[in-house]
Amino acid sequence: MFPIILRRLALSIPLLVIVSAITFVLESFVPGDPARTILGINATQEQYDALRATLHLDQSIAAQYWLYLRDVLGGDFGDSLFTGESVLGTINQRLPVTLALVIGATGLSTLVGVLLGVYSATRGRFSRRLTDVVSLLGSALPNFWLALMLVSLFAVRFPIFPATGYTPFAESPGQWAAGLVLPVVALSIGGVAMIAKVTRDAMLTTLGLDYIRTLRASGVGRSSIIWKHALRGCGLPVVTAVGLTMIAFVPGTVFVENVFTLPGLGTTVTEATNQHDLPVVQGVALTFTVMVIVVNLVVDVLYSFLNPKVRVE
Repeated sequence: MFPIILRRLALSIPLLVIVSAITFVLESFVPGDPARTILGINATQEQYDALRATLHLDQSIAAQYWLYLRDVLGGDFGDSLFTGESVLGTINQRLPVTLALVIGATGLSTLVGVLLGVYSATRGRFSRRLTDVVSLLGSALPNFWLALMLVSLFAVRFPIFPATGYTPFAESPGQWAAGLVLPVVALSIGGVAMIAKVTRDAMLTTLGLDYIRTLRASGVGRSSIIWKHALRGCGLPVVTAVGLTMIAFVPGTVFVENVFTLPGLGTTVTEATNQHDLPVVQGVALTFTVMVIVVNLVVDVLYSFLNPKVRVE
């Protein structure tokens, strides 16, 4: 298991460098000038040139990236160009909101998706077709549209949940949970569709294997065969689907957080991109990349438990 973890961590280092480089280059093409935005239109040319030199904006993209990379390797992610706050401080403050969305949506998608997949695999052709329809709709409908529909229905027409805003867990656990219901549901719809279809297909394949027929012939109960033996045999494809779904939720939070005005990393990176606040954009991009690496690492560890051959390899 430890060689798998070490190998994954070693591969993550060049990934972080590549992501940071691509983000740096793409951000340089965004229209706008941070120095002009900070100083305003009334600043003199001397003030403008001095600020550009202070921010290293007068140097080439390669030189700017090298200075940034050097600071990051030293543990300094810089400060926001507009607020002056530490990038790490901003990320630490906003990260819990994004994590709550991603973890909540993953849990809901896994629970509903697995139950729906098992049900459709064991209840006949109609339920299988229904799962296909649900999967198609869930994959086709965009998160931001679903979020707007949920707000319109469950926050405006029927004021059950708050439409926007976020309450920290320490202030009120009840309001914290209520404020996350609609965002989590909006984010998880696509994940439910994917996990349900993968679970259904894997369950159908597993139920046709020889050892399942042997269990039936031995008098093992139907529920035990489905939930204890067959579902375990579906572990690898289901875990893969859950991992891919969780990774997809990470960028998906950008749209959902902006619809519900949640103070997470999604709204942070949107505001920073509009302001050309490169240190914040870079910090959020690296945080998202680390989240993806952690998810892949957890999936690899689960693989080693579900399939001992992985540990040998």
